[in-house]
Amino acid sequence: MTQPKAKKIPKTLTKHNHERIDNYYWLNDREDPEVIEYLNAENAYTKAKLKPTEALQKELFDEITAKIVKDDSSVPYEMNGYWYYARYEDGKDYPIYCRKEGSLESAEIIILDVNVMAEGHAYYAVGGLSISPNNKMLCYGVDKVSRRIYTLYFKNLETGETLEEKIENTTGGASWANDNKTLFFTQMEKDTLRAYKVFRYELGANKSVEIYHEKDDTFSVDVSKSKSKKYLLIESYSTLSTETQTLLADEPFGEFEVFARRERDLEYTVEHKDDKFLIETNYEAKNFRLMECGLDARAKENWTELIAHREDVLLEGFELFNDYLVLEEKKNGLTEIRIINSKTNESYYLDFGEEVYDAYVSTNLNFDTHLLSYGYNSLTTPNSTIEFNMLTKEKKLIKQTEILGDFSKDDYESKRAWATAKDGKKIPISIVYKKGLKLDGSNPLLQYAYGSYGYSMDASFSISRLSLLERGFVYAIAHIRGGEELGRAWYEDGKLLTKMNTFTDFIACSEFLIEEGYTSKEKLFAQGGSAGGMLMGGIVNMKPELYAGVVAQVPFVDVVTTMLDDTIPLTTGEYDEWGNPNEKKYYDYMLAYSPYDNVEKKAYPNMLVTTGLHDSQVQYFEPAKWVAKLRDYKTDNNLLLMHINMDTGHGGASGRFEAFKEVAMVQAFLLSLIREK
Repeated sequence: MTQPKAKKIPKTLTKHNHERIDNYYWLNDREDPEVIEYLNAENAYTKAKLKPTEALQKELFDEITAKIVKDDSSVPYEMNGYWYYARYEDGKDYPIYCRKEGSLESAEIIILDVNVMAEGHAYYAVGGLSISPNNKMLCYGVDKVSRRIYTLYFKNLETGETLEEKIENTTGGASWANDNKTLFFTQMEKDTLRAYKVFRYELGANKSVEIYHEKDDTFSVDVSKSKSKKYLLIESYSTLSTETQTLLADEPFGEFEVFARRERDLEYTVEHKDDKFLIETNYEAKNFRLMECGLDARAKENWTELIAHREDVLLEGFELFNDYLVLEEKKNGLTEIRIINSKTNESYYLDFGEEVYDAYVSTNLNFDTHLLSYGYNSLTTPNSTIEFNMLTKEKKLIKQTEILGDFSKDDYESKRAWATAKDGKKIPISIVYKKGLKLDGSNPLLQYAYGSYGYSMDASFSISRLSLLERGFVYAIAHIRGGEELGRAWYEDGKLLTKMNTFTDFIACSEFLIEEGYTSKEKLFAQGGSAGGMLMGGIVNMKPELYAGVVAQVPFVDVVTTMLDDTIPLTTGEYDEWGNPNEKKYYDYMLAYSPYDNVEKKAYPNMLVTTGLHDSQVQYFEPAKWVAKLRDYKTDNNLLLMHINMDTGHGGASGRFEAFKEVAMVQAFLLSLIREK
């Protein structure tokens, strides 16, 4: 089958007296039948080229799903006299949300069976479940398109009736006031999908009233409720700044009050307990610190310090209890959980016992308890929920994800290594492989990274990854700059006018893994998604000969054009991450790494690119244009494949197992390249 060839319709794009010719701009129009025809042709071509792997894809899909417990449930949590959990049934793709009154021995009450609701839909996502304070009403959001635009519905949990009332065009969740009939929700702009307005809704009156409009288009807005249930919180946020407003939840028709006015580079989050507010903030603290203030003394000049700033520790979050303060901290690329006794000031860290791991504070809704729920997993240890008694310091394993078959964590080895960046910085790498593997350069290796928004890629467990490890792959996570693994400075050194460090760090990690005998350039593969997909586009332009194959999932690759179009979702809110190309210095810098703009006439590695037609974050036309241009420019005979899911968006398929079909396709693509050698 011949590869698709998109027609060229030159469009001149001019900025700062600089012209760019975009031959594939016409692909932006999803309503154009010719665009859909081209996307379908790409899918047909990919299907034809991967046809020899279909048996392997099925083998991998069956293998992955066979490891998953079919009749499974989440760890229950207690809220306001009820225990809540979600469970799955064998043969069904969607969760069943349940609760039990009083104790876990009580009769099960099904709140929502998403399997029934999703019948007849190619995509169906339920989110934002919120129970009224009197436990009688449920509010939930439904997205049937995968553009993360939700309709809110209401269900009477006493009668089981779903009300006719509904609220369209929301972000998917709502927060109840304490009167059990008033809710607050956020709405999105039609084109940009920016959450920009907060509404108050009166249940029964079927009436929404706008109470806040975030007019700064670089900010989005969210509404939530404090752990104490005493305050409703509106948070306006951008990449570098936040502003919180508070309202007593007993007074839903009152006026929200600004906590601390927004300032450039001032970030803070607020939680309430007793007669104080606690504030996690970067105010005069790059790596954040914890402060407190009285209920009526909120200006930052009145904040007093509880946990000081530290140069080598990033404060990522905190959890409040009556007698304890729990901190999530990031140090040397790993999350640490610190317990502080508020009465004795005793402080200690939990011991996790592995060199690389992922840990996080889980659901803890009650103040008056000595029990902390936290999650733990690693590259070799499945996800575990642990109950820790902060008084006796005893740990109790509540649930560990069961891996069916002959899985044993002792069959795998994980470690931490450090590569040296172009400028001498040390970059942590988390590595896992099957025990007994000889590190002699003969192994295939899949290197993964993200490297944007200060998002840390923790060393977490993956069921699907086992299929690659069992077939001789080494898997490596490169903790490159742009994430926050080594603190806020690590993030700031991989964004805006230092973004190039993200690409060169990834390449430095690749070269290190080859030098240390983990793999060779003939068997080195790279993978990344979204902003990590942009990373993939950057490395294949900069160092294509280093990789045997690259997987770019929902890749953000047309950086300059997208950031110049403020009608595209997320653009204006991204200026502090990538820069505003309306300013020449940012335009020039972006232009130097934007994958689409830097495609050249040269050889590229084997590539598989994925996207979703309804993607609300990285529009489908970015990877489509990129692939079209690569086809025109590349001088090699390597595979260039694009898979477009015509029913989904950024997050892929909605069913529990459906998403593993794309995972199996990606793995079969990688394994087929190994078998060719």
